[in-house]
Amino acid sequence: MAEIDTSSSKEVPEQLYHTILHYIDAYTSGAPFAVCPLATHTDLSSAKEYARTALHDLGYQADDFVSFEVRTAATENWQHGDGTIVWAKAANSTEVMVDIDTTSNDEKLPEGLNHQLQLPNGSNHLHYVVQTTINLVKDRSGVAQQSEVEGVYAYRSDAILAAKRQLSELFDNNDFAQYEERSEPGDYEGWPYGEDVIVHAIAETGDNYYIAVKTVPGAHQRHKTHRTKILGNHGHKRHTTATE
Repeated sequence: MAEIDTSSSKEVPEQLYHTILHYIDAYTSGAPFAVCPLATHTDLSSAKEYARTALHDLGYQADDFVSFEVRTAATENWQHGDGTIVWAKAANSTEVMVDIDTTSNDEKLPEGLNHQLQLPNGSNHLHYVVQTTINLVKDRSGVAQQSEVEGVYAYRSDAILAAKRQLSELFDNNDFAQYEERSEPGDYEGWPYGEDVIVHAIAETGDNYYIAVKTVPGAHQRHKTHRTKILGNHGHKRHTTATE
């Protein structure tokens, strides 16, 4: 648990709003790891404003996609889910979504500048515990996945402990046909579920659970791979302008 100096007059928000970038690759069966945290805000309107321009900030343009939709206050009949602010589809059928997830501020982190969080000494970014659920019995493609931020932590060690507790707080161990936990978070050689994943479990119902610890810097590194695919030979050709 992060020790924060709350003796000052800084407000400690009850809720946090996380902007999350999702990639769904229609050609990659069961790939659950294309979930990239981008930012956390203490105010919903600030989070929405950031989310609407997040893809542009990452180097995308609307004409990089065959379909590109942004949800605003005036949008009616939105088809892409309550938490989704931006939805886009590339020529190679990759779907890109910018969502907002809401969690409680369990670490009691105070508000800093620009409706973001003030982190304690020794921490320069948040660590996001993300749970992804896929039912491969109902959907062998793995496209119908659900990923949610379960909490954010100032220190990686606290996030890893929370990740290991996540499923045990929801289920009894007898509910799982298979349960795997990484003993050494820094060593993922031979671990087939991705370097961010701390816990993988398969329930008797067929649900696959992946509990990962992610960061914004790490997400930006992984985003580059997806961006290359979208803007590469199989992507929608960007129109060149004099300003590019």
